[in-house]
Amino acid sequence: MAKRQSGGEYNYARSTFAQTQESMEMFFDDQVAPLAGGVILSLLTILFGFSLGGIFGALESGFKPMMRAKGAKVLDTVYGGDEAALTAAVNRGWKYAIRGHLHGGAIGTSSLVSILLLAMLGEPGWFEQVCAWALGAGGMLYSAYWILAGFRVPLTGDGKTAKESLWYIAIPGAGLCLGGLAGTILAFILAL
Repeated sequence: MAKRQSGGEYNYARSTFAQTQESMEMFFDDQVAPLAGGVILSLLTILFGFSLGGIFGALESGFKPMMRAKGAKVLDTVYGGDEAALTAAVNRGWKYAIRGHLHGGAIGTSSLVSILLLAMLGEPGWFEQVCAWALGAGGMLYSAYWILAGFRVPLTGDGKTAKESLWYIAIPGAGLCLGGLAGTILAFILAL
């Protein structure tokens, strides 16, 4: 049977809880709030990835026929009437779309963890804020790139052309992610 606490022990526990709560509020206000832009973008990227997973799971049987219908419009001009090539392109496009879903969840989560690490290093300055924005925006752009590339493959006939046609999304997205991560590593090293 648990021993009943005396009034003094209860007040101490209550006081400790209040101090912890106040410390958490200060941490949020001083260290997380300045990085809110990156946090929100990272959370939206995770939501994007998870939502795509749900949509793809629920409506998978409708996506490939839709992609095939897009490719059928250019069957003669892009594929030279080759149905097998169209089927291969639809399958490649579907893989890219799935890749976008997976990248959304993974990069969004990695970005969020990196941003929270930045917050734990102390009160963030402009450098940490830029890193947070870069991580959040880069994750969103890069996962969107794979979705767009996936749905473009049936129109172009191959994955390489579809991906290259979206370089203006892929390169900034990947660059922002890598730059934000490199900045986080640098900030961590400098904080040691």
